[in-house]
Amino acid sequence: MKQASYKWQFAQRFRRHAFGWRSDAPIQRIKEALAEIKQVARTDAVLAAEGAVKFLEKVSPALEHVDSSSGALGTAVNRAIEVLVPIIADAPVDTKNREHWLERLWEAIQDQGVPYIEALGEDWDRLCVTPEIANTWADRFLPLVEHIWGERAGGYFAGTPICLASLYAAGRHAQLIALVDSAPFKWWHDRQWAVKALIAMGRKAEAIAYAEASRGLNSPDGLIAQACEEILLSSGLADDAYQRYAHEANRGTTYLATFRAIARKYPNKGQETILRDLIAQSPEAPGKWFAAAKDAGFFELAIELANTSPTDPRTLTRAARDFAQKQPAFAMAAGMAALHWISQGYGYEITGIDVLDASRATLQAAGHAGVDPEAVRDQIRRLATGISPQTDFVSKVLQAL
Repeated sequence: MKQASYKWQFAQRFRRHAFGWRSDAPIQRIKEALAEIKQVARTDAVLAAEGAVKFLEKVSPALEHVDSSSGALGTAVNRAIEVLVPIIADAPVDTKNREHWLERLWEAIQDQGVPYIEALGEDWDRLCVTPEIANTWADRFLPLVEHIWGERAGGYFAGTPICLASLYAAGRHAQLIALVDSAPFKWWHDRQWAVKALIAMGRKAEAIAYAEASRGLNSPDGLIAQACEEILLSSGLADDAYQRYAHEANRGTTYLATFRAIARKYPNKGQETILRDLIAQSPEAPGKWFAAAKDAGFFELAIELANTSPTDPRTLTRAARDFAQKQPAFAMAAGMAALHWISQGYGYEITGIDVLDASRATLQAAGHAGVDPEAVRDQIRRLATGISPQTDFVSKVLQAL
């Protein structure tokens, strides 16, 4: 397959200002471009790398008019960078070809109106591949970075992360640390390179201390914790890593995701121990861990959490429905808890359908558990006794039960 004759399908779709304000079409086009490049990579690594460079050149200008306020578009581009950087770095090409690619990528970074590919500079150490190429880029940008930081004004320069990554890739660790120490502000995206340099020099304890010293107002504490956790884990100090950083370093978008991330990383710790530790660290909202307890099979603990702390009624109803046959006693208790919290006014935009769903799931579980359904109906109705608007609402809905 000749590079000069191959026509990339994505190229025409990523002309400058190719997209309007809606983000759904460009996100789909990004996925299609990645699929095309990965398909080519199966048979021609060099051509795939050329396509990756071409895509990164075109993506920012094409997206300038797109509404990116939701964050979904930026996430799609960052995902593309994660996929494409290894394709470029692993391509078997000579120094001249690689330096040409890097020049094109640097031009693309400078050309972008909206900084969609600015994260590419963080991967410059991998893109350089050889210390010799990294040295060239470090020497190219070092004087300007020193000048900007020397003015103590913290001016922006798109080549700063490239300079830091190149110093690291070139093995100029002491020089890199000294440069980062001269920065006017303690920003983690700069200081992370000094941490990496200290690790490369075998000074792991100093690396953790340096990372911890990077904390401050608006600092990304989760990323700092991840770096420190990784250092301790790589040193065989899993217990220290768990005690000091596991919760902060592995926070997911949900409580369940957080639990799963920690459980995967610390398989020798025991899921119940992990879960109870997480609950203890969230005394203000232990019910949020209900789904994690249920997912791990700790049904008694899950119900204990649901009964003692506000828990999302829809989550409880789903549990009641899903486990009506497999764990009927648990399912019935989950359904009753859902109705209890609804009657107390918890839940987002709760409707009569939610009340009926919880009631029916509870009765279904009771049937599988061999419990008299009339007794369960009476228990459900008693939950709705009271004079608050919530209980009155629930009581009226339950008249249809």
